[in-house]
Amino acid sequence: MKTPKSFRIHIGIFGRRNTGKSSLLNALTNQEVSIVSDIAGTTTDPVEKPMELLPLGPVLFIDTAGIDDIGVLGNKRIVKTRAVFDRTDLGVLVTNFDSWGDFEEEILAEFNSREIPFVIVFNKSDLFAQKTDISSKLDSQNIKYTSTRADKREGILEFRQLLLNSVPADLINRPSILADLVGPGEAAILVVPIDKEAPKGRLILPQVQSIRDLLDNDSFCMVVKERELREALSRLNKPPKLIVTDSQAFLKVAADTPPEIPLTSFSILFARFQGNLPEMVKGTMAIDHLKTGDKIMIAEACSHHPIGEDIGTVKIPRWLTQYVGGKLEFTHYRGHDFPNNISEYKLIIHCGACMWNRREMLTRIMKAKDAGIPLTNYGLTIAYSLGIFERALQPFPAALDVFNQIK
Repeated sequence: MKTPKSFRIHIGIFGRRNTGKSSLLNALTNQEVSIVSDIAGTTTDPVEKPMELLPLGPVLFIDTAGIDDIGVLGNKRIVKTRAVFDRTDLGVLVTNFDSWGDFEEEILAEFNSREIPFVIVFNKSDLFAQKTDISSKLDSQNIKYTSTRADKREGILEFRQLLLNSVPADLINRPSILADLVGPGEAAILVVPIDKEAPKGRLILPQVQSIRDLLDNDSFCMVVKERELREALSRLNKPPKLIVTDSQAFLKVAADTPPEIPLTSFSILFARFQGNLPEMVKGTMAIDHLKTGDKIMIAEACSHHPIGEDIGTVKIPRWLTQYVGGKLEFTHYRGHDFPNNISEYKLIIHCGACMWNRREMLTRIMKAKDAGIPLTNYGLTIAYSLGIFERALQPFPAALDVFNQIK
C-alpha cells in the first residue's frame, strides 16, 4: 500500500514561467513527471509527484504554474498556484540571477509570512552568472540556495542534499495519533461500524493509521463493531486504556463504555493529529450561539460521492438542526476548494482531514481565526450536539481545560 498523502512531506516548487521548475522536478525524480517546453506557461495545473526521498522518506513534490502568468487563464492558474502555499511544508523557489525581482521577493514574503521553510535554486547556471549583490543579500539573511543546470542534471545532488538539510525536525518526527494515550504493553479498543459507507473489503484511512500507530508503539489493539463492544469488554481481565469509536456510533459506544474508561473518536484524535484541538474546541462551543437561518460551512478534504446517511451531508446537518431548534443553511466544499471570503459563515465544520498533510489543515484554522469565524470538526460537533462533549475530551487535558474555561 502506498504511503498516504497525509504522511508525506509536501514540497512546493514555485517561480516564474520558464525558469525550469518542471525540468528541475524531472531531474530530481529521474522521471518525465512534468511537460517541459521552451514555451512559457507549459505547466497549467499543479502537478503532483509522490516519491521516496531517502533518507528522509515519503514526500510529495508539487510543480506549480508560473507565478507571473498573464491573461484571464493565467490569473486562474495563479489562483491555483497560490492555493499550493496552503499545503506546502517546504518551499522551493526556482529562478535565475538575471530574473530576480518583485516576483521572487513576493514569494519569499509569502513563505516568511506563513513560516514555511524554503530554499532557492538558481537554475540555468550556464546562461546566467552569479550576481554578488543578490547572493550577498541572501547570505546576510541566512537563506539557503544552490545553483543547477536541470536539463543536464548538473547540481541535482547538491539540491537534493539542500532539501534534506532544510526539512524541520517536527515534520520528520511527528507525534502519535493515539499511542501516547495508551502506552507500550497496554490495550486500546477501536470501535468500527460496518455500514453502507464502509469501503468494501477494507477499513477507512484513520482506522488503519490508528492500528498501525498502536502496533508501531508496542500497544495492543482490539477492533470490534459497536454492538460487540460490551461483550469484548467482558472478556478482558484488564480494562483498556482507551476506547476509540467512529463518531457516528458515539451514543451507543458511550452507553456501553464504563465511565472510568477514557473514550473519544477517530475524528477527535485527528483534530489533534492534523490540526489544533484546543482551538477547535473553542470553535465547537460556538454552536451554542447559532440561530435559525445561520449559514454553516461543511468542508471535507476528500471528494467521495455521498451515499445514504452520509455524515457530512445528512447526519451532522440533522443533529445540529435538532440541537439549535431551527433551520440552518448548509454549504458544502470538498477537496482543496475553499472560499476566499468566509465572513458570511457563523461556523465551519471540517472533516478529520486524514487525506491531507497537517499544514493545509492548520492553514484553514488560521484563515478562520483571522476572519473571526469559529472552526470545529465532525467528531467534536457530533459529541457536542449529542451531549457527550466533555466525556469525549477526557483523554486530552489541554482541550478539556479550554472547555472548562469557556463553559
